[in-house]
Amino acid sequence: MPSVKISASVLNSNLAELGKEAAKISENGVEYVHYDVMDGEFVENITYGSSIQKSLLPYTSAKMDTHLMVMHPGRQIKLFADAGSDIITFHVESDCEPSSLIDEIHALGVKAGVAVKPGTPAEAVFPYIEKADMILVMTVEPGYGGQGFIHAMTDKIRLIRAEADRLGKDIDIQVDGGINTETAKLVKEAGANVLVAGTFLFKAENMKTAADSMR
Repeated sequence: MPSVKISASVLNSNLAELGKEAAKISENGVEYVHYDVMDGEFVENITYGSSIQKSLLPYTSAKMDTHLMVMHPGRQIKLFADAGSDIITFHVESDCEPSSLIDEIHALGVKAGVAVKPGTPAEAVFPYIEKADMILVMTVEPGYGGQGFIHAMTDKIRLIRAEADRLGKDIDIQVDGGINTETAKLVKEAGANVLVAGTFLFKAENMKTAADSMR
């Protein structure tokens, strides 16, 4: 299994100080800025776009982990690739042909991830494991920060890791939602290795200590 990495969700940061919050991520040894894009259609909430992501690049050396919770991800990928995304993750439930969209993202020189909501079976992402760079298992319902971890999602993680192992693909499996020291242990045991956290990291007295506790 690939090494454990941490992705800090700026959705739960102080958005009035977003540049400083992005700087804090890399200063504390966290590998990724997790940038949640919501369109008010795929999910009810609306967050921020590619121009704000681009404005963060001078503030942080962390990689940009862009999570598109949007209905039409194909319309967004070039905008976010141009805005510095290192990986762009879209939802299998969105209006797209996932295999073709993975190819389009790769053609832009960016890694591609495929996300799956809690109510969607693990098997929905099986066809894309060989081609994608990462699978994201949502451990809360997408659209809002600060929700509680859905424990049943550990079974989904196990199924995806088992299928990746069967295919001989050493893929990253990311988890997003309700991740802290305790739930990090559960998802790592199930096969996840990229852990997204927002509230837990940004509300901690020391972000580095909090991130290390997840690792």
